Amino acid sequence: MLGDHSSLPTDRALLSQPPKTGLSCKMVLQAVGQVLRKSKAKPNGKKPAAEEKKMYLEPEYTKSRITDVGFKELVVLPREIDLNEWLASNTTTFFHHVNLQYSTISEFCTGEACQTMAVCNTQYYWYDERGKKVKCTAPQYVDFVMSSVQKLVTDEDVFPTKYGREFPSSFESLVKKICKYLFHVLAHIYWSHFKETLALELHGHLNTLYVHFILFAREFNLLDSKDTAVMDDLTEVLCSGGGHGGGGGEGASGGGAGAQNHGKER
Repeated sequence: MLGDHSSLPTDRALLSQPPKTGLSCKMVLQAVGQVLRKSKAKPNGKKPAAEEKKMYLEPEYTKSRITDVGFKELVVLPREIDLNEWLASNTTTFFHHVNLQYSTISEFCTGEACQTMAVCNTQYYWYDERGKKVKCTAPQYVDFVMSSVQKLVTDEDVFPTKYGREFPSSFESLVKKICKYLFHVLAHIYWSHFKETLALELHGHLNTLYVHFILFAREFNLLDSKDTAVMDDLTEVLCSGGGHGGGGGEGASGGGAGAQNHGKER
């Protein structure tokens, strides 16, 4: 029913300028150190004072994008594409992009620096297979997220890639679950590691990914507003105008761009 997700052409807007990798550890640490000294913030990105303005909301940073494309228009379900195929293709793409974005700051997200998976005043807990709540550090939580999502998107019974295979009846609920987890990771990057992201000059990539993801989730009602409220201020700034660069103004209601083409395996 569904083409091989791993071989699908993904959103060219996001991939046209890949994150800068290959930087030496010394170069990264020097760049991060300069930003941290300038902002007088703690290394884990948490605010030293409750009244300090959130750096990721400053106009000079919110306007940064790697493309000026309008994601709201790109996300709309193409007439010739099945809804579940569209959700599967985009969900897989988002998983890989969020994983890649987190990997750029993972060396700074340590158990000592991020002792809890926190965003603003919200703390996230992991629930194991038995439904037991597990308190864990941020890197442990992210590892749980990435491992569980990887298991789902590579499960032929959940994300079928062979012709004739059907999506499970629970597919949409599973996609919503994945999106919630990915949102937690993105929110943590902004809240605790935006300064490192800024030092690496990857804030444009992060902003573009966030807009893409949020607008897509809105288009298909994949995220509960209660779950995303913790980042409403950022969402309002970044997602105005259908996700075009520039930000500011009222929040938008609409979709985000997904993979532009979707092949089927026959």
